[in-house]
Amino acid sequence: MTALTLIAVGAVGLGGCASKGFVRDQIATVNQRIDGLDGRLRTVEGTSGQALTQAQAAAAQAQQNSQRIDQLGTRVDSSEQQMQQLQQQRARRPRG
Repeated sequence: MTALTLIAVGAVGLGGCASKGFVRDQIATVNQRIDGLDGRLRTVEGTSGQALTQAQAAAAQAQQNSQRIDQLGTRVDSSEQQMQQLQQQRARRPRG
């Protein structure tokens, strides 16, 4: 009876253990997947970095364009005021 108990306990105890080779194979598979994901992550990081650089350049260009538009608006307003003054001066002068 004792021998039978030892065999049963040994079978149950050893049946749940994984061999070193099995563990190495499983770890190798997981490492390959991690390496693949790492490569894809680096690609995404590079692409996002380029997109950020382009967005910052576009924002700077938009700001410059806005400043130029503001300057042109000021010039147009000034020109309109000068034209109104000239028209008023012409209207005050007697004809003939």
